[in-house]
Amino acid sequence: MNVMIAVTHLLGTGHLSRALTLGRAFARAGHAVTVVSGGMPAPQLDRTGLSLVQLPPLRSDGTDFTRLLTESDQPADANYLAQRTAMLVDAVQSGRPDILMTELFPFGRRSLSAEFLALLSAARDLPARPVVLSSIRDILAPPSKPAKAERADEIVAEFFDGVLVHSDPQVTPLGVSWPVSERLESRLHYTGFVAPPAPLPHCDGIGKGEVLVSAGGGSVGQPIFRAAIEAARKMPGSRWRLLVGGGDAAVRMEELRTRAQGWPITIEPVRPDFRNMLPLAGASVGMCGYNTAMDLLQAGTPGVLIPFDDGKEVEQTLRARSLAHLPALRVLSSAELTGDALARSVAAVMDEGRRSPARQGFDGAHRTVQIALQLREARG
Repeated sequence: MNVMIAVTHLLGTGHLSRALTLGRAFARAGHAVTVVSGGMPAPQLDRTGLSLVQLPPLRSDGTDFTRLLTESDQPADANYLAQRTAMLVDAVQSGRPDILMTELFPFGRRSLSAEFLALLSAARDLPARPVVLSSIRDILAPPSKPAKAERADEIVAEFFDGVLVHSDPQVTPLGVSWPVSERLESRLHYTGFVAPPAPLPHCDGIGKGEVLVSAGGGSVGQPIFRAAIEAARKMPGSRWRLLVGGGDAAVRMEELRTRAQGWPITIEPVRPDFRNMLPLAGASVGMCGYNTAMDLLQAGTPGVLIPFDDGKEVEQTLRARSLAHLPALRVLSSAELTGDALARSVAAVMDEGRRSPARQGFDGAHRTVQIALQLREARG
């Protein structure tokens, strides 16, 4: 079967990473997969076995998801957005997928509603309408107004055959973060958590014993890196590695290297082998996005979580609180983040030692394939 996944990541790369993980699961099952990506290019992510269509890219202006910027940091005008919409519609009309998935929409990406609705309308008008599914993570950004949840319900009812919730309802039901109406409840399919296979230790031993500091593939996280440099100075003998992402990574790394001069701190761009470094690391410091949480649980690495909470963001804070009871994990809010506090937290989790890696409940990508195929077969 032909599978198409439409995704636009606007801040970090977590949405794209999860979409690619789902795409690889479909490809392993023998299906042809096209991922249509509308965010900034992220070449460090694994696209094995997939076709990638890159739309004219967008990013948000920080946490202002209503202000969309182009790759050259200019506001996206009507012509730019129209070009994206035309490419999306052409992709679905020429590709004629049997299964079409939208990542996050209609539960988010409201600023891109016009292009997603054009995509869905074009799919509905195909000679053979695909099974249409929304793919969402465990915790959503709660709607600021009831009307936003009501509008999402309306779009689901009009266009979608189901909503794939990449969570375990016994751990994190969707209702924790989103009002689930009776109409929506009937469309939900819980897949379990979506993650690549558990990472194997790096074959070259890179990362062994180090404190790995990361902040996703986007341009946020500079306060974490600055605090990490201060913390490293308070922990003589420790080795730290900062992995910096985003289109402005080179400029930000230059600032950080100036701060870190004379200390055993490696500062480099984000790496595709980051997950393989985790099983060997002494500790991990980072935010608490979906993929980060999955990686830490699977690797068993002691970790300090600093959930992203700029603006009105609450998703990562909710997720971090749900993990805070686990051994060798500490949560620091951005308001608490200082070099002293981070050094104490890193030392504490390293003293506790490694957790047993979690092995169960991460087959959400495989379950997604099964559910999608069952819905397709039920269509006849």
